[in-house]
Amino acid sequence: MRPEILNPLFRPVTSLAGVGPKIGEAIGRLLGADEDQPRVIDLLLHLPVGLIDRRDQPGVALSPEGAIVTLEVRIDRHQPSPPGNRKVPYRVYASDDTGEIALVFFHAERSFLERTMPVGETRFVSGRVEWFNGRPQMVHPDHVVDREAFEKLPRIEPVYPMTAGLARKTLARAIQGGIADCPDLPEWLDPALFAREKWQSFKDSLALVHAPVTPADLDPAGPSIARLAYDELLANQLALALTRANLRRSAGRTRTGDGQMRQAIRQALPFSLTLSQEAAIGEIEHDLAAPDRMLRLLQGDVGSGKTLVGLMAAAIVIESGAQAVLMAPTELLARQHAKTLLPLAEVAGIRMAILTGREKGREREAILTGLADGSIDLAVGTHAVFQEGVEFRDLGLAVVDEQHRFGVHQRLALAAKGAAVDMLVMTATPIPRTLVLTAFGDMDVSRLTEKPAGRKPIETRTIPLERLGEVVERIGRAVAGGARAYWVCPLVEESEEVDAAAAAERFAMLQQALGPVVGLVHGRMKAAEKDEAMRRFVAGETRILVATTVIEVGVDVPDATIMVIEHAERFGLAQLHQLRGRVGRGAKPSTCLLLYRGPLGQVAHDRLAILRDSEDGFRIAEEDLRLRGEGELLGTRQSGTPGFRIASLEHHQRLLEIARDDARLVVETDPGLQSPRGEALRLLLYLYRRDAAIRLLRAG
Repeated sequence: MRPEILNPLFRPVTSLAGVGPKIGEAIGRLLGADEDQPRVIDLLLHLPVGLIDRRDQPGVALSPEGAIVTLEVRIDRHQPSPPGNRKVPYRVYASDDTGEIALVFFHAERSFLERTMPVGETRFVSGRVEWFNGRPQMVHPDHVVDREAFEKLPRIEPVYPMTAGLARKTLARAIQGGIADCPDLPEWLDPALFAREKWQSFKDSLALVHAPVTPADLDPAGPSIARLAYDELLANQLALALTRANLRRSAGRTRTGDGQMRQAIRQALPFSLTLSQEAAIGEIEHDLAAPDRMLRLLQGDVGSGKTLVGLMAAAIVIESGAQAVLMAPTELLARQHAKTLLPLAEVAGIRMAILTGREKGREREAILTGLADGSIDLAVGTHAVFQEGVEFRDLGLAVVDEQHRFGVHQRLALAAKGAAVDMLVMTATPIPRTLVLTAFGDMDVSRLTEKPAGRKPIETRTIPLERLGEVVERIGRAVAGGARAYWVCPLVEESEEVDAAAAAERFAMLQQALGPVVGLVHGRMKAAEKDEAMRRFVAGETRILVATTVIEVGVDVPDATIMVIEHAERFGLAQLHQLRGRVGRGAKPSTCLLLYRGPLGQVAHDRLAILRDSEDGFRIAEEDLRLRGEGELLGTRQSGTPGFRIASLEHHQRLLEIARDDARLVVETDPGLQSPRGEALRLLLYLYRRDAAIRLLRAG
């Protein structure tokens, strides 16, 4: 139950004065509220992005292009729109000692403007200045007032991100109403930190950000916003620390094994493991031998050999008498893993089965029986492996691939399938260290930094789309010579239907140009159709595979040596790097062609240049973070730090480290959050909707 003191903050915004259902709906759109009803707290955490400083009165001639300024001017003359032509704007010319400015109004009512701005009178106008043909103008000023009204205007006014159907004044009034109703909450911050940073209370910090007294009050690194950002980071880190403590509290089991299966796998490999694979296996062996539960994130670039490390981890647990499961986000990827692992599992004597939504009837029954009686050692599958009805005799290890597709709660559901299940989470998306902290702060981290032996570098080129015909010809020649190619179609919009249509169109065009060697795979196809298209490509029956981004993760066709990415400027860096990693997996040299539509913006240009110059996924991820202003590398949103409304790694990275240490200390010294500070921290978790962590306290 949410504590009563927070009720004023969790009321619907429509309970605020002046906010009816229609305005409430607009506020919901603005805040992107997932619930039916945005709450007052959501509104209060919608911070200004800038401000209007009415103390800035530079004079007409000294007003910079694009700046919001206030000018004290004399109204000189009116130039109404020509009769019958409302498309031409109404202009009012005004001046001060430095020069003349045009105030521009579209679809204006003449009598209103004449009343508001009588010729010869002094007016204060406030708005954005644009210089047009060397002359300044202000289109639809925010304020046109006389001296008396100007004295009543706030000298500094916050500017918010807005949405259609919502007036600035209405939003500002609603926010002030919410602050007036905000209760005085007990302080949850560490007193020493609070004093050192010269912070104010939660309520006072909110009040100052929404009614700034100086521009410094809206500085992201300044005390008010930093305080609110720290609250958000602390809620995140505390929730992760409690999740980790909960998993650890149900004590682990020591698992060592006799090494026979691992030895058999090593001997069956046609190459030796890389140094970082050996190091990661060593760290996993150490974790599994300890009495605590393992919770480890394995980061490795595309093609760095994570799956093999996952198999070695499974072998340790299976040698010790327990079972293991490897879970992938898509059926395509689960079958791919199964195909890669089966020969090695057979050599080692590991009994393996695949379980996805497609196994039905008797086949499924047999697999479920095998997992329940222990005659299957290793299950490879999709999230179907942790649904109800799937029981293991003794599940010891869960290996989760492409973690960012699975949330913390799914990790918990999987861990609940056995007593003290150890967890190894793998991702091919290289994640910058700071993002590892915010998303996986509850995990230890291993990194695979080398490519397996024998991999050739991939030559990456950028080509404008105007040369599409040439590219098709070159691909045709390469395919006739035995090569195989992927052709990835662009993200048209966040809709699989539209993406699928774009892919189908490109498929038809290429088939017409190159004949029946072209295949097609996209997200709207049935699983069986996708598998058939992949099978034909792997078998060489088709030589070019036109695809949407469904092929991004884990598809392994060593003979494919050409990757064409159409409209590369529409993809994020991490995604382009993932796609490029589909080639260069065999011994032959590979090429990646990035087709773009010019002219490119600066960010798109930098993105393609970095990709051309580097194959180091970790460097690419750090650059991606820099270019996108912390694009959510772990999923869908393209900007903003994952899951955060206020905190930004650009400004608050230092605070993230402090929050992590603080959260760990709290969980060690007050694991049930029973102390006065612990009680206050519970409020913080509710405020930032991390209350699932509070349920863990009860479950514990």
